[in-house]
Amino acid sequence: MPNRITPPIAPEHLIAREHHGHRVTDPYEWMRDTEASEFIEYLEAENAWTDHVTAPLGDLAEELYQDVYARTQQTDRSVPTLRTHQTATGPQRFWYYGRTVEGSQYGISCRVPASDTTMPDLFEEIEGEQVLLDANLEAEGTEFFSLGTLSVSPDGRLLAYGVDTLGNERYTLRFRDLTTGEELDDVIDDTAGPVAWSGNDTIYYLRADEAWRPHKAFRHVLGADEDTLVFTEPDEKFWMSIGNSTDERWVMLGLGSKLTTEMHMLDTQNPDAGFCCIRPREQGLTYEVEVAGDRLLILHDQDDPDFSLAQAPLPGKGDATSWTEVIAPQKGVRLVDVDAHTDHVIVELRRDGRTEINLMPRDADGALLPGQDIEFDEPVRTVSALGAPDYDSPTFRIAYTSMVTPPMIMEVDVATGERTVLKQKPVLDHPSKGSYNPDDYVQERLWATAEDGTRVPISVVRRRDVPLDGTAPALLYGYGSYEICNDPGFSIMRLSLLERGHVFAIAHVRGGGEMGRAWYDEGKQLCKRNTFTDFIACARHLIAEGYSSPDRLAAEGGSAGGLLMGAVVNLSPETFAAVHAAVPFVDTLTTILKPELPLTVTEWEEWGDPLHDAEVYEYMASYTPYENIEAVQHPAILATTSFNDTRVSVVEPAKWVARLRATSQNAPEDVLLKCEMVAGHGGVSGRYRAWREAAFELAWIIDRTSGTHRE
Repeated sequence: MPNRITPPIAPEHLIAREHHGHRVTDPYEWMRDTEASEFIEYLEAENAWTDHVTAPLGDLAEELYQDVYARTQQTDRSVPTLRTHQTATGPQRFWYYGRTVEGSQYGISCRVPASDTTMPDLFEEIEGEQVLLDANLEAEGTEFFSLGTLSVSPDGRLLAYGVDTLGNERYTLRFRDLTTGEELDDVIDDTAGPVAWSGNDTIYYLRADEAWRPHKAFRHVLGADEDTLVFTEPDEKFWMSIGNSTDERWVMLGLGSKLTTEMHMLDTQNPDAGFCCIRPREQGLTYEVEVAGDRLLILHDQDDPDFSLAQAPLPGKGDATSWTEVIAPQKGVRLVDVDAHTDHVIVELRRDGRTEINLMPRDADGALLPGQDIEFDEPVRTVSALGAPDYDSPTFRIAYTSMVTPPMIMEVDVATGERTVLKQKPVLDHPSKGSYNPDDYVQERLWATAEDGTRVPISVVRRRDVPLDGTAPALLYGYGSYEICNDPGFSIMRLSLLERGHVFAIAHVRGGGEMGRAWYDEGKQLCKRNTFTDFIACARHLIAEGYSSPDRLAAEGGSAGGLLMGAVVNLSPETFAAVHAAVPFVDTLTTILKPELPLTVTEWEEWGDPLHDAEVYEYMASYTPYENIEAVQHPAILATTSFNDTRVSVVEPAKWVARLRATSQNAPEDVLLKCEMVAGHGGVSGRYRAWREAAFELAWIIDRTSGTHRE
């Protein structure tokens, strides 16, 4: 007789912690030793239980997977980008692009020589193509594969690329001679991802400390036996980044906490001069630097939390700490990014919760002229700047999408404003469901009222014939941390949800950045509860307006959005039928109390410091999902995670599910944990595996909200 599958009951080993006069006994903290055989066995039992419970969903998950497969153009090519390389024989131009092949999990990076600025035809075979890296070949024999960097040297001769085969975001950096196709002997293990070139034989890279904080920058000269440490950041709150400027002349080294930044620049034409600090860090001052020819453009929050734009001389050409205002702070406008080119500057901004683009021409001396917004018709949409095909281009590119409009890339002529659609993501005809028609769907912007009276935006999409009488199933997505914006966009996978009569909505809650810096500030640290109550207010608004009902409404969020899921499950379990929490940050207080864990110290400016501040401790203790589970009926819960996740440890959802199963009044099949044993924070690698993972999760949501779930 086969063994009967039963719901796992996690062993309890009491471990106590004591802070600020509070003693907490945790029965599942033993799981922190993720390499212990007892923990591995527990995860395997949870996976077996989830497989058992969800086995009846196999046909639905396969149908959803086939929907995506049928509608996606799998052999495809990206819009090429022009790049000029300075070689010993003069300038040489290439068009760079990526492509995919049906049946292959990963993309292929390519280039082709450019005789002029005429872009290659996207739909015809390109003659003279050179494959730089075929990720499918590199991934052979691995369960997981991820590229951390893919960077070509200034002369176009060498390729630097970083590979992660575990999902822990630690990359092995390798080099390839693009002339011969041979791999160089240079191999650098344990790098933190990004790189920057200085000349054609020197590269800068980063290493992370034990808490997975990039904190050291090294210089590697190809062929050398030893690398040189060039920068160390000792402050545990600061995270290091590195890259090249848009014009490729400068190495840009950034140091940043959640509240403060500091930028350093190195002139690749004079590397012996070393890095120059643009402005030493000042607590609470955040700034970003963009090289604009003979000057710097600086986005900063010195004068206003929603940022201003200033300019300053290049290092060595004047006082880089002396900033002259270019764009003054504007009420209700959050400046987000700036991208400089020879004849123009592109400014990304947010106004009334929506993304906008402002084009500022430059005169013959490089000075900025008054800008003009690029107008769009759809009220619910997302637009972002992609820069120009090259630094001297008279055009620039933007990415555009909405909840009903598939993503497109447009080119805008700086002089005339004329727009040309270079490519729009195709949605292929479904063999049984026909073609996609955006007119069959309605997208809306709604506003919920939070418990403190704040109006919270909601982006909604539904099939036009879905009745607003409370009978429709719905999925509400949320995040709400780190000033990250969850802007509305299109999804082929989501079509399978919408065409089944489901409503999809995004709650733009505080803690994100959709409505400006204050929106972020009001959803972090001692204001974090606003994130959770905003989401609940959005859910109740959808119910009150007839978009769904509590027995048909699902919620979804991942990472810090998983914390949101855990919190709303505790605060308002009656509002939701089902909750999918992906890589959820649900043991929040325990993690933030441990400075030795990855990312903890850098997070204190986001959540507060409960280790040293009793008020923060008590506030976090009041909402951390794991420690606030009560013996009530909760929504059905699916927690998904990855064993090698360095950002949110697998222990968090594992502990959470164990306590939910031991405490809540739910049936055992209502609480599930699914753990990918070889994957990272982003889940499995490979597009087909990712589709199957998403199809499984969507099948579970549909089953739990559309009245088909077996009682």
